[in-house]
Amino acid sequence: MITKIIDDNAISFIPEETDDLLTLRRVIKTGDRIVGNTTRVIKQEKEYSRPDRGERIRVKIAVDVEKISLDNVLDKLRLSGRIAESSHESIPHGSHHSFLIKMNEAFKLVKKKWTREEKNLIKSKNQKIGFLLIAIDTTDCGIGRLKGTHLELKPNIYSGASGKRYKSSFKIENFFETIQKAVSSSLREEDLIIIFGPGETRKKFANYLLKTSIGQKHKIKVIDGIDSGGEDGIYTFTKSESMKDVMSESKLAKVSSIIDEIMFRVNKKSRKFTMGFEETRKANQFGAIDSLLFSEKIIQTQNEQEVIDFLNEAEGKGVKAYSVDSTTDMGLRVTGLGGIVSLLRFPVEA
Repeated sequence: MITKIIDDNAISFIPEETDDLLTLRRVIKTGDRIVGNTTRVIKQEKEYSRPDRGERIRVKIAVDVEKISLDNVLDKLRLSGRIAESSHESIPHGSHHSFLIKMNEAFKLVKKKWTREEKNLIKSKNQKIGFLLIAIDTTDCGIGRLKGTHLELKPNIYSGASGKRYKSSFKIENFFETIQKAVSSSLREEDLIIIFGPGETRKKFANYLLKTSIGQKHKIKVIDGIDSGGEDGIYTFTKSESMKDVMSESKLAKVSSIIDEIMFRVNKKSRKFTMGFEETRKANQFGAIDSLLFSEKIIQTQNEQEVIDFLNEAEGKGVKAYSVDSTTDMGLRVTGLGGIVSLLRFPVEA
């Protein structure tokens, strides 16, 4: 999430992943003011215009929040309230409006007073470093950008080297050039580039990038042990021990380690873990939780406000809480375990 402090009361945001929307859901309260661009239907008053039709225009408005909710697939945060300010004279102040917060769209949040917990929550989620993953072979290349636990994949790029008819005309430099262009469009300023795949192509491409402006601005790491390219290679890497080694401080690596530890305790018949909302909420009442993971399933199957209140209460007790989504295997595993799991400092009696 990209943030900028404007003054003591206002902070601007650009959410970049699902986790950012969940964080904002926990930070935004009724009575806060949202300022941003939205669309609004303006009724036409021209002589020959239809009275039941209006023109949808883009305007800047400020809304005093009355209701907050995540949508069913967690890619939007819906806020509704009364319009306090607008950039268009035809929009009456005091009328109701629904404002949608979407990923990669900027808005400003104004509070009468920010609490320490709210500021800490934003700071803890404000991870600048992302990872550009490149799984390359002589036949194809997969590119994915990982931020937090959200993985965004580009379509595979194919070299045309497979098959006898291409052997005489295939030039790997042309393949590398095509990949470089795709990499340039996906990179962010703070991204680390990680290259892997079978054979020696990964090393050749890393050397190729080092001679370009990309290699001069970004760190590049070449990883051994991933024997597939393309999209399959990306998914293989995100589940591998190599990922934990090279991205040890990343959110995905921490989440992966927590899941591995939970499964280890399950196999050992330890009681120092929970699965499901009720078990986890009870453990939190005793202050037993060390860390927890939750996926969108918990929001969809439980009362949303109860879940939000629980997460805020848990982190207020020092619990490390991580959200995961279905773009990675970690998110799917947490969903399959009931949508929320936790590691406990000590067992809690059922």
